Amino acid sequence: MATNEHGVDALLPGRLGMVVRLVSHPGARLALLDAVNRYADNLEQEPGTEAFVVSLDPEDKDVAWLVEWFTSSEAFEDHRKAHAFADLMKELPNLLSQPPAILRMDPLRMFIQKDLVDGAF
Repeated sequence: MATNEHGVDALLPGRLGMVVRLVSHPGARLALLDAVNRYADNLEQEPGTEAFVVSLDPEDKDVAWLVEWFTSSEAFEDHRKAHAFADLMKELPNLLSQPPAILRMDPLRMFIQKDLVDGAF
C-alpha cells in the first residue's frame, strides 16, 4: 500500500469479495439499513473484513447494496462465523422480500482520495 499526497493506492492480491443486493419489503429499507448498520458497528470483531460499504440504490427505494471484501478465504469464513453476522442473518429474512443477490468478485486494486483518508468528510 502506498500513501502519497493524492491518497492511498493499494494492490489487493488474494482478497475475496462480493457485491450484495438486498431488496427490502416495500417501504422497509430503513429497517433493513438499521440492521445492516448495527452489524457494521461490530466489524472490529472481524479483523479480516477489510472493507464494508453500504450504498443506497438511487432508482429503487427498497434496495440497498453492500460491497465487502476480506483479506483471505479464511477471513471470509471467520466473517460467516461471527456473532454479529449470525444476528444479522436472523433478522434479514423478516426484512427482505427476496433472497440476497450475491456477485462474487476478487478485488484487485483500491484508491482512496487523500481527503477521505485524512478524515475531511
